[in-house]
Amino acid sequence: MDRRVFLRGAGGVAAGIAATSLTACGTGTSRSVGGGAGAGKSSKTLVVRNSGGSYGDANQQAIYEPFTKETGIQVKVVNIAYAQMLAQVKQGRPQFDVIDDSMADFVLFKQQGATEELDFDRLKNFKNAGIAKNLVASNAVGKNYWASVMAYRTDAFGGKKPSSWADFWDTKAFPGDRALQALDADLPELEFALLADGVPLDQLYPLDVDRAFRSLDAVKGHVKKFWDTGALPGVLLGRQEVVASSVWHGRLDDLIKGGSPLAYQWNGARRQSNALGIPKGTANLDAAYQLVDFALRPEVQAHFAELYPMGPSVPAAYKKLSATTAANLASSPGHLDSGFDLDVDWWIKNQDAVSKRWQEWTHA
Repeated sequence: MDRRVFLRGAGGVAAGIAATSLTACGTGTSRSVGGGAGAGKSSKTLVVRNSGGSYGDANQQAIYEPFTKETGIQVKVVNIAYAQMLAQVKQGRPQFDVIDDSMADFVLFKQQGATEELDFDRLKNFKNAGIAKNLVASNAVGKNYWASVMAYRTDAFGGKKPSSWADFWDTKAFPGDRALQALDADLPELEFALLADGVPLDQLYPLDVDRAFRSLDAVKGHVKKFWDTGALPGVLLGRQEVVASSVWHGRLDDLIKGGSPLAYQWNGARRQSNALGIPKGTANLDAAYQLVDFALRPEVQAHFAELYPMGPSVPAAYKKLSATTAANLASSPGHLDSGFDLDVDWWIKNQDAVSKRWQEWTHA
């Protein structure tokens, strides 16, 4: 899944570094397709933008196929980046009807007037869903959570387990090389540096950038690699090139299931979220609302989480999840308490300055 949510579309240093080019996996041009189990109900085709890959596959199984079966509305998928979506909307001809994207991009879309202001009265499943306030915007509603967390080798510290970012920074008690995220993967992990330096979870924002870089100075000599792809932390840990790393949660699941001595540490997890919204100018507004509403059903949210390790935004979905799956998601009750939500507005305002300073710091 494309994690570079802030590093696209907003301009400045970071956007130039991490601009992405995504390949369409559906043309999005046909809006009249018949057939399907519910064809008698509708012959429309709805075009949804998502980021593809295994994330897209899970959406297909958990959301799009059941939605088509129930409504008869066919679903096509396109996988295009923020800039291309914005250009189509600005031209008045969006070739998609629903956007599945980061909450951060929806902030940018709103600034550009590119998305519909949602009529929440048309989303009957939203009314009592209990979705967290920070996952609800005037133009978007949170769909699921993902998180950046700590990962470590369970055989590296003589039976001890790092329990916080302070332990990650403590190279005497937990010796060995580390890895942290590079700028061209996602936002610099300033929050982890501040937590390591003793800042409480609920006092992180606004970030003290100077203090964060002072904290990063203390561990820089032990950072063997700043990783730039989601797969690299697993490679570095698996080869024992590092003993601990930040990682996008879920990227080590297959390795752990295969017996690799790796584990996640959830304390101090940095959560972000994907959301659903509707572009200005869609030709299928009613059907778009139907799909967004369908995706907020607890049973649909649970089905998705069983297929892909992103946490439901609807708390009731947890009652429908297996205990094993629930324990491994960023929005489980325990993980909500021990982690924090990234402040989208702060990062959008400060990303260029922080990115420039990060580049200077890593090359110093």
